[in-house]
Amino acid sequence: MFRNIAVASVASVLFSTSAMADGHGKDIVDTAVGAGSFGTLVAAVQAAELVDTLKGEGPFTVFAPTDEAFAALPEGTVETLLKPENKDQLVAILTYHVVPGKVMSGDLSDDMTAATVQGGDITIDLDNGVMINDANVVQADIETSNGVIHVIDKVILPAS
Repeated sequence: MFRNIAVASVASVLFSTSAMADGHGKDIVDTAVGAGSFGTLVAAVQAAELVDTLKGEGPFTVFAPTDEAFAALPEGTVETLLKPENKDQLVAILTYHVVPGKVMSGDLSDDMTAATVQGGDITIDLDNGVMINDANVVQADIETSNGVIHVIDKVILPAS
């Protein structure tokens, strides 16, 4: 009986994974909301009025900082960025985390750069795991209906 349950569980996981890989899953925003570890990122995307963009056709590659990554910023930084008068700065930071197109981990090469939606470049380092600038990729290749999410452990900032 345990074996039947295990086989059914594996089949269920494989079926749901293949459905998402075929593009029938949730978009980037809905995937982030459903994950439960991107509350600050979702709040920032809402404050920056980027929800419709990230729910759009894409494809987009998002390097998504976790709530812990935002919490590691200096005290008061997130609250300040979420104020309406700082919307332009917030948009710049968030769009620095987005690359046009769908870039899977298998597409990366050491020391490559990629242009972000913000206009700056990010650098990929594969020497000690996968890093985007100075942030570690802690989970890669979360496919969505309009792109892919790679979870990072730090908020990356564009050059001033």
